[in-house]
Formats: sequence, C-alpha cells, structure tokens
Amino acid sequence: MAMTSRHYRALGPHGFHRVHYTEWGDPANPKVLICVHGLTRAGRDFDFLAAALEREYRVICPDVVGRGKSDWLDHKSDYTYPLYVNDLAMLLARIDAERVDWVGTSMGGLIGMFLASYPGTPIHKLLVNDVGPLIPAAGLKRIADYVGRVIVWDTFEAMDRALRVYAASFGKLTDEQWRHMLIHSSRRLEDGRYTTGYDPGIADIFKTMELKDIDLWPVWDAVRCPTLVLRGVYSDVLNHADAIAMTERGPKAKLIEFPGMGHAPALMADDQIAVVRDWLLAD
Repeated sequence: MAMTSRHYRALGPHGFHRVHYTEWGDPANPKVLICVHGLTRAGRDFDFLAAALEREYRVICPDVVGRGKSDWLDHKSDYTYPLYVNDLAMLLARIDAERVDWVGTSMGGLIGMFLASYPGTPIHKLLVNDVGPLIPAAGLKRIADYVGRVIVWDTFEAMDRALRVYAASFGKLTDEQWRHMLIHSSRRLEDGRYTTGYDPGIADIFKTMELKDIDLWPVWDAVRCPTLVLRGVYSDVLNHADAIAMTERGPKAKLIEFPGMGHAPALMADDQIAVVRDWLLAD
C-alpha cells in the first residue's frame, strides 16, 4: 500500500500550528499503531517499520512540531512536553482512534509514557525505545551540547560524513537506511548548502533548565498497559539499572537490549523490526 501525507492543526499557547504525519495501511483498519520519533528526528524514521506492519495496522507517524514537515513555532519556549502531549492527543482525535498501540523512540517514548499514564488512556500497548522514567544528567548534557547548534555543510557528502559520526550510536545501518534518514532529517538552504532539518529553537529549553537527573517514576508507576522497553547496551539515556527497575514496577515491562549500539536503536534493521512486530502482534 502507498504511504500518504497528511496534516492537522493543533492549538498551542500562542495560536494554531500545523502538524504533519504520514499514514500507511488501510485507513479503515481499527487496529492503529502510532510511531513517534526522538528529539531531533522525524516521522519518516519509521518508514521501514511501517512498511513491515501496514498489512496488520493502520500506521501513523507524526512529525512532532518543530521537526520534519511540521511547523516551527514562533515562541520557542512553547517547545515543551505539555504541548507535545496535547498535540498527539489531538492526533488521536483527528484519526478517530478508540484504541492504539504506541512505539516511541526517546522523546516519543516519553510522550507515550505520559499519555499511557492518564486515566482512560486509549493506549493499549506501549513500546518505549531507549528512554525511561529517570533521565541521567550525563545524557541530558550530551544532548544539550549538540542540539540547537546550527552547523552548515557545503555539500550533502560533507554532511553525510559528519553525521555518520554523530549517529554511530544508532547501530549499524545499511547505506540505503542511512541515506533515507539523512534525506528526511536535513534541509537544503537557498545557497545550496545543507543543515539539519529541525528548528534549533527546540534546544532553548536546555538553556534555561538545570541539567540534573529528571525523575518521572510517578508517571511510570501510573502506566498499566502491556509495555516493552528496548535499550541499546551502551545507552547513556537509559541506564541498565533503571531499565531493570522498569521491569519491576509500574507496568512491569518486558526488557530487550540490543548489543553494539547506544542511544537509540534505529528500529530499521530486520532483527529489530522482528522484535517490535512479534511483540505487538502477540496476544
């Protein structure tokens, strides 16, 4: 089936903004999967996963505002989790889904965790990819050091070489997968040069916050749906001990760790897609 591109208007503190999403599978299928990307990524990261699941699910992959083809906000202080959670709740209303399964990488996992913690949540199954209810200060500092830095490359090849270093922790990707990620998370400027595709203003929050451990355990403890946690064994965003604790409290998640990678597994490799698929489709 063909992928379709759609959008809707969400309301924030300073007016409406446009949120873009891609849709795969039968739009009449009541079995819906929402896939939400990480902090600086975009919904097209999930194309390979969506293609593998479109026969079983209607798959929806949004670009969180400030990323991909969604609007950039004029007031950068609005880039906060309450806005993201509200935008995605509006997406659930937009697609008229009574019940959904959720795959969230990093930021997308936190958004899913917040939504799953509320009474009456429509989230039936929650998959959290390399993030948890305790975000270590070290991981936050590493993210704050690169997010929001405006770097411009003269050629696509130069950007390719530089970002392969930054993205090494995503795990081993084929050239096709890497090029796909790069094309959909970069932007060509009017002068022909290239830069990253997200609004640098998403990083403004890091300039005002104290970079210390963020404790969301009460949110995790309120989640009740079946939950799977994925982790790269070298992750500095989800510590192994915290991942183990996630299996012991709250929804008492199942944990699977992927060797040879850190934050965050790209969910493009066949073995990772198989893990996601098998867990989602299991009774």
